[in-house]
Amino acid sequence: MKTVNEVSKLTGVSIRTLHYYDEIGLLHPTEVTEAGYRLYDDTALERLQHIMLFRELEFPLKEIKEIVDNPNFDRSKALEQQIKLLTLKKEHIENLIIYARGIHLMGVKNMDFSAFDTKKMDEYATQAKASWGDTDAYREYEKKTEDLSKEQKNSLGIEMMGIFKEFGQLLPTNPGDETVQAQVKKLQDYISQHFYTCTNEILSGLGKMYAGGGSMTENIDKAGGKGTAEFVSEAIEIYCK
Repeated sequence: MKTVNEVSKLTGVSIRTLHYYDEIGLLHPTEVTEAGYRLYDDTALERLQHIMLFRELEFPLKEIKEIVDNPNFDRSKALEQQIKLLTLKKEHIENLIIYARGIHLMGVKNMDFSAFDTKKMDEYATQAKASWGDTDAYREYEKKTEDLSKEQKNSLGIEMMGIFKEFGQLLPTNPGDETVQAQVKKLQDYISQHFYTCTNEILSGLGKMYAGGGSMTENIDKAGGKGTAEFVSEAIEIYCK
């Protein structure tokens, strides 16, 4: 057992912050002595490690609490995802350093802001948060796919890309056209049948992700042609309204 003062010295987290974590239910001490001293065991310190890693990734405290309180929280899997996110953050910072050095040496001549792009990191964070969550949609997804082989899952992915390819063939059409809207309904029904109940709210969120950049946008555009992801996003927005 370690006192709050010892934990603070060990981790660099201030005593005031540890007290606040206790107040909001994020990290309770394992035991409080009769004299009022907070004591923390190894399990509490392990939880604090995860909290600190999530804080490094700039997750809000409310989201961190929801994640670590989830009874299905897989600490090993979360650590792997945290490592991936930290690696992406490291790459992002390295790109910014190179960018800043270039400005320092040559001045602001090339107005290239690509170094500030965080789409890849944001996309992975969204996917990771979904797996840490305890939503009905994610539980339904796990149930529907738990018995599928890797080949079967790949097959579903290929069929999804086939739907986006069909969207690509409709690119010259107005996204509000009934033919395009019928294709949106086909996409929604496919997701509901094979993954989870795709409500209009969920579909609207997916539409924003499709056009949000990163590998998802690239894969959709690869299947249907350049501009397909943005086209699908616009069509979904019309459909959900």
